[in-house]
Amino acid sequence: MLPMDNPILPYAWGSRTAIAELSGRPPSETPEAELWMGAHPKAPSRVRVNGEWYALDRLIAADPASVMGDEAAARFPEGLPYLFKVLAAAAPLSIQAHPDKDQAGEGFRRENEQGIPLSAPHRNYRDDNHKPELITALTPFWGLNGFRFPSEICSLLGAACPVALGEMTARLAAEPEDAALRFFYQGLMELDAGRREAALSEALEWAGRTRSAEAEWVRRLHEFWPGDMGVLSPLYLNLVCLAPGQSMYLPAGQLHAYLDGTGIELMANSDNVLRGGLTPKHMDIPELMRVLRFSAGPPKVRDGLPAALPEEGAFEAVEFFHETPAREFLLSMLRIPAGRARSHVVTGPEILLCVSGEAEVRSGGMAPVRVFRGHSVLATGRAGSVHLSGPAVLYRAAVPPAAR
Repeated sequence: MLPMDNPILPYAWGSRTAIAELSGRPPSETPEAELWMGAHPKAPSRVRVNGEWYALDRLIAADPASVMGDEAAARFPEGLPYLFKVLAAAAPLSIQAHPDKDQAGEGFRRENEQGIPLSAPHRNYRDDNHKPELITALTPFWGLNGFRFPSEICSLLGAACPVALGEMTARLAAEPEDAALRFFYQGLMELDAGRREAALSEALEWAGRTRSAEAEWVRRLHEFWPGDMGVLSPLYLNLVCLAPGQSMYLPAGQLHAYLDGTGIELMANSDNVLRGGLTPKHMDIPELMRVLRFSAGPPKVRDGLPAALPEEGAFEAVEFFHETPAREFLLSMLRIPAGRARSHVVTGPEILLCVSGEAEVRSGGMAPVRVFRGHSVLATGRAGSVHLSGPAVLYRAAVPPAAR
């Protein structure tokens, strides 16, 4: 059982309070956007082994089986297959999508052959992996996830931008869904400056006299990104507010954006992002169009348990799983009352993050490790079994069973 020291990434959209509060610190003077737990070379965690600290990616590279376990090391020879995060958004993130495995491999090879440095701001593919992801809310969490049905888009944009986008939205109703959404989104991204300005002006006038969550987010996005066509995104993407404990899955190619709130994010170990608005960063619209899924409908929101300590006198510990089709990761939440415990067998590398209370973690004959709120430990794939006692609430990132 290895204590972890995890990097915090200071992106401008991050909260100054959320991660600090989770970790028991005063507010930060600078934004703290993401706490990374994993072995991504951009910002690997450190783990303590026999009193010394080691970068997790290097420790795995030196002896994969000792950290990952024999079976997981054979299944994932590239190393730890997931990246575990606390994400704290005080401002909207970019509208974005991630490639699938084949697209990422082809794009990574292509940009290497073109001689584009990995650190270049205009590079799209920084590794050859896909990035399916799962977000689970710790606080009320607002996001955009996937295209609305064409009929919904017609209704919302028909009310908000009847002149500037009337012709474009009319075609949505006249084409098959995939073709209609592709034509619509490409047309929106290619509008000339005059039509962009007209559409945004109409939408802001509509939002000023309309009382709805969509109108409110059009107003808020305009405050952050005036003149950006992403301001219209709540009118063509599904607007979702996750309650604490709820989660939603985002497959490869799904256009999305996280808008506000703090959540637990678990994903395949990749940093490939193709952006479509609400950002000053590089946008490659032709490449984005190539990887997008043009299917419509609301995302599936999975109910869960809020990260509150169990009531005093609760009879037993509970583990709640957030299932996804991803082969790289599995997320569960453990709620352990005072005086209770829970054990499970470890079949691959696991990261345990405490989000409430304080846990004692035992493995084999090793000395117990106390895990405080906002801190995490790594159970290696050879840990055998893990015994947890509370009172505590923990999130557990793990590798799914091999048969999955």
